[in-house]
Amino acid sequence: MLSRSDFHALFDAAGPVILPVIHVLESARTQENIERVKRAGLNGCFLINHDFEKEALIPVLRQMRAAFPNLWMGVNFLAVTGAGAFPILGDLARSGCRIDACWADDACINEDGENAEAAEIARIRADSGWSGLYFGGTAFKKQREVAPTRYGDAARHAVPFMDVVTTSGVATGHEADLGKIAAFRAAIGDRPLALASGITPENAATYGEVDCFMVATGINEPDNFYDIDPDRLNALVDACNRLG
Repeated sequence: MLSRSDFHALFDAAGPVILPVIHVLESARTQENIERVKRAGLNGCFLINHDFEKEALIPVLRQMRAAFPNLWMGVNFLAVTGAGAFPILGDLARSGCRIDACWADDACINEDGENAEAAEIARIRADSGWSGLYFGGTAFKKQREVAPTRYGDAARHAVPFMDVVTTSGVATGHEADLGKIAAFRAAIGDRPLALASGITPENAATYGEVDCFMVATGINEPDNFYDIDPDRLNALVDACNRLG
């Protein structure tokens, strides 16, 4: 099982690992945003298909892997659980296109511990032959609501089903409640915790117990959903280095 120290070592990061989330429109623009990520000293990101069906993202993944063979590249097929994503990723791997991580907004975790659906997703993952990291959305934005008193239960039950327990604030760009983060941290112990909304260079220090910041709006150009602002990204890198 992946520990916090293992996760940080993977990225050679003492502080929170920054994984910019790039909302894909087309290949050239995606490539330029990845270049901005690399110029900031980072070598990892997630790509997401916010504006089109998942099938149209697959050729972009192939193109970006060819352009950046050493890039740590994760994917979020929007609104697709691991059950739908893992077979695609297995097929990509067998064709020579390595995808390093899958992030699903909904890992189908039930805080009561009745997790037959999550177990089925785990079976599909194993059968797919894909060997990347699974970031599983737990008590995540726009999914089934979990009572705040049950956050710790949800996080604890998530641990066996994923590599990186992943949560968020109530919506895109909204900060996560610090009590929620504390409940998750206490529940999952030495397992890595990722936060996928609301992080900015200004508030990053508040979330020092989080191992990974998956960030888009907090580092993008003003009023721009698609393009990274290099100055904002560099400021976040500086903030995370201070945390480290």
